[in-house]
Amino acid sequence: MLEVEQLHFEDALEDSPHSRHLLLVFEKDAMMIKKYSQNMQNCCQRIMSAQNELCSATQSLAQLLRSYEHQDFPLEYGDSVLAITLRQFATFLDDISSVHQVLAQQFSETMIYPLNKFLQADMEEITTMHEMYKIASNEHEQSISKYMKQTIKKDDKDRVEINREIHANRKRFHQTALHYYSSLNALQFKKKCFLLEPIMGFLHAQRTCFQMGQDMMVKSDIEQFLGNIGSSVQEVHTELAKETQKTVEIIETIEKQSQHKYFAEPPPDMPFIPPNTNLSNITGYLFCRTKQVLLTAKWERLYFFTQGKFLMSQPKEEVIKNPEFAGSLVIDLSDEGIVVESCQIDDRRHTFQIVSSKKTVILQAENYRERDEWIATLNNIIREREFTKLAPAPSKKKDSSGQSTENISAASNTQTGPNQSTVASISTTASSETLILDTPIQFDLISPSEENRAVSSPQSGPPKRVNPFDQASSIVLNPAFDNAAFSETFTTRFLGSMEVKGDRGEQLVHSTIRQIMAARAIHNVFKMTESLMVVSSEGMRLIDPSNNIVRVEFALQDISFWSAHPDNNRLFGFITRNRTLAAPGSTDGKPSEADKNQNASPSFSCHVFESNTTAEDICQAISTATKVAFQALMKRESEHHS
Repeated sequence: MLEVEQLHFEDALEDSPHSRHLLLVFEKDAMMIKKYSQNMQNCCQRIMSAQNELCSATQSLAQLLRSYEHQDFPLEYGDSVLAITLRQFATFLDDISSVHQVLAQQFSETMIYPLNKFLQADMEEITTMHEMYKIASNEHEQSISKYMKQTIKKDDKDRVEINREIHANRKRFHQTALHYYSSLNALQFKKKCFLLEPIMGFLHAQRTCFQMGQDMMVKSDIEQFLGNIGSSVQEVHTELAKETQKTVEIIETIEKQSQHKYFAEPPPDMPFIPPNTNLSNITGYLFCRTKQVLLTAKWERLYFFTQGKFLMSQPKEEVIKNPEFAGSLVIDLSDEGIVVESCQIDDRRHTFQIVSSKKTVILQAENYRERDEWIATLNNIIREREFTKLAPAPSKKKDSSGQSTENISAASNTQTGPNQSTVASISTTASSETLILDTPIQFDLISPSEENRAVSSPQSGPPKRVNPFDQASSIVLNPAFDNAAFSETFTTRFLGSMEVKGDRGEQLVHSTIRQIMAARAIHNVFKMTESLMVVSSEGMRLIDPSNNIVRVEFALQDISFWSAHPDNNRLFGFITRNRTLAAPGSTDGKPSEADKNQNASPSFSCHVFESNTTAEDICQAISTATKVAFQALMKRESEHHS
């Protein structure tokens, strides 16, 4: 069985943001296949045109050779040897022209025809299905919105009519989606043969008709290669036939099983399906009520899901535009006194509310079964969290500044002040090979140890040290920094930093960026500290642009790795080696013996930033600074030895 990526037909009706994003990947793949096939068609058409031109040119040359004897050359008499020889050459050229003509015909049948069929039939079918899918999706969304606006007092006849309209539109959308998924899945098989068949036909035509190339084409390795390709193409055709039959059966089965889902509110003649009240997590679309100006309310359809003790939401359009969007926090289900219950509001049906001491969230489901399942599931999560609170409190850890901080599963949503850092610990489901589990994430440049430290902030003069990363005074503010041979300045915003296990690796940096961005989205951390990042051959500085204060300084030897995000050219991160802190009471900035023993193994942190310019420019500047510093070091060593 060939390993071919496929869309899941079971997800077609739910139409979740994740399914839409996966569908976009397949659509992008289809468009790239179409573009690639068109380019291949152009190249093959050039070969076909060249072959036809070669055949025509050979015929013209043969006719020209025959016309020699009919020329009235003053010094040529009768049938000369030259005329006879040219006439014989013309006969040979006629044979060669016939070969080229047969070759051109085979090119048309074995190379051009499969490509034209693939583009005009298969790719055009996918394009048509794409348009039909968009139309069906829009009609489905409009009918749902129309249905959800129906009031309780609305006439049953109108509600039944709208319900039938939803049934028709939803069924049409589901059937269109299933066939669209089927076409995209089949394309993954077809591209493995339809892109090979023209080339295989080209080679076969050359071997069969172009005798002058037999010595080159008839080789054991080419024979074996063509045989293998032919077998592979035949195998793909066989698998495609099996998959087509299997797809037809799956579509029929899913359509039968999804009959009750086509109706927003199942009619009385359909079998009763009770709500499942034993769920521990739930996902699906709900309408959410939000207040507008002048005390008006707006109902918006969002995709809701539970993640641990949090109720999250995702707009479908936002996920399509930004696949890395992790969702917005709706409410924390672990809040004290939280209540989930049905309610009556705005004269809408199947509404329920989540009430806590901080906020009230009002939602609307399509029918009573969905409403009851949401209420039961959220109450199950609340009861589970209340039971968990009875467990012993987690132990406290010492942070790098010696202060005791408690590892919690989520950060507070309270906005941080200028001398307070926001911290959230990573979920224990993170990969233990790249990230340290339960490691706090620092979202602010100012560490907790700076809360009670008085710092003068002149508006002019040389930069002064604030030391937000608790670096000892002996390892910051390099006096040679201002006279560096290389220096570039960038405007950046600090997104967060966390401890990591390794000191290098693109995957480690990219994984840390994803963790920090997801944590900021989950905990609604919007604040970003802007700094001027000065990259020079003496080190790196982060300077407060408002008062010219140096927030932190890194030596180049402490920066072990840097990388830009592959999908967002404004995000980048770099890994630094954490310096050992000076002991309390030490005046020389050196660590005590106890600290040396305790911190024998080095530790590393990854810091993530967003830049105004492209992140590649900053990474290139760090690379250049490192090269300049290394060259200067080698020059000093050479002068010292000499």
